[in-house]
Amino acid sequence: MRKRVVITGIGCINPMGNDVETVWNGLKESQSGVGYTTVFDASGFPTTISAEIKDFEIADFGETEQDWKHRARHTQFAAGAARQAVDASGCLDGNLDPTRFGVYLGSGEGNQDFLSFAKMVSAALTEDGLDTAKFIKTGLDSLNPMAELEQEPNMPAGYMASMFNAQGPNFNCLTACAASSQAIGEATEIIRRGDADVMLSGGTHSMIHPFGVTGFNLLTALSTSNDEPQKASRPFDRLRDGFVLGEGAAMVVLEELEHAKQRGASIYGEVLGYGTTADAYRITDIHPEGRGAIACMNMALKDAKVAPEQVNYVNAHGTSTTVNDKVESLACRQVFGENADNVPVSSTKSMMGHLIAAAGVTELIVCLMAIRDGVLPPTINYENPDPLCDLDYVPNAAREATCNIALNNSFGFGGQNITLVVGRMK
Repeated sequence: MRKRVVITGIGCINPMGNDVETVWNGLKESQSGVGYTTVFDASGFPTTISAEIKDFEIADFGETEQDWKHRARHTQFAAGAARQAVDASGCLDGNLDPTRFGVYLGSGEGNQDFLSFAKMVSAALTEDGLDTAKFIKTGLDSLNPMAELEQEPNMPAGYMASMFNAQGPNFNCLTACAASSQAIGEATEIIRRGDADVMLSGGTHSMIHPFGVTGFNLLTALSTSNDEPQKASRPFDRLRDGFVLGEGAAMVVLEELEHAKQRGASIYGEVLGYGTTADAYRITDIHPEGRGAIACMNMALKDAKVAPEQVNYVNAHGTSTTVNDKVESLACRQVFGENADNVPVSSTKSMMGHLIAAAGVTELIVCLMAIRDGVLPPTINYENPDPLCDLDYVPNAAREATCNIALNNSFGFGGQNITLVVGRMK
């Protein structure tokens, strides 16, 4: 008999705020964390808007600023979110065996040293092309080896293990926008099979930098509605033109149920089901018939032993791109069948932007809050109905509703599909 997995701690650093309650209150009030980009000069880019972290100080989370000042931006966000989650859990207050405490994150790359890279290129450019020897020599003279190390996607997981003496399993996956949801699913499986009692899981990412914005602009994935930043992310709306890039981190403490009960832990909810599939189609396009998304949702429901009609709320991947929103709506209609019109589906990316690797875990925490408070967060900026997106998107204002079981979708470039089902603890 597999072990049951519950969530005993949550934390987040988010464009809406730097703790769970601030973020949740903002979502309930239909606020937006989107504004003009200040992390770098984006004035010459097609997209000049993003959802940035504001007023973040690592010292606010009990860490010494001097120790962290050279660590990557997303690693610092991860530390803040993890400290919140671990403290909320209280899992370190007792006699937790450190070898039974692991970390599984979905984290992206760290800081990019653009000035040094530009210096390397300019020093090595010749009439015949790039002088590789000069390029390498300039890099050896100018690059900081520790800064290069901080770029590695596994660094946040290593730092989190060190912070909390988590000597158990330690992994990082980077499956684009599905990464942190996949990390939670796989961490759940580790506990289910008995290889750990507690897992710190979630994700962190910041792609608000010249390479990140350039790449997404080249893919025509970002909104260019620069005139009204807070209205730019408009999932399921007929006039949507792309997602708004965000940044942040969110973490959950996953725990084996009996282990949590024995120490009297407070429980936010239970991870009931996990589904993971690949579209096996195109790298940046979801399959037009939603085959991967449909299979993923059905797999998660089967794993949870939950019938489609038992789902009270879906937090959609809902990126505000033309193809994703249309196909996700189609997939939901296929999965929920005749009951599809009765299942509220909303996208909180309309307010906080797309946090890429950190998106899934952030939205899972939103699901837990919806279950706790009986409030469904809205899809803001929904003004122009799209006949190809014909579900109940909780438009523009939060809604009071009983929520016992919620489903969270995360779909990433490369055809990655992850669905998590969470429920009220019984």
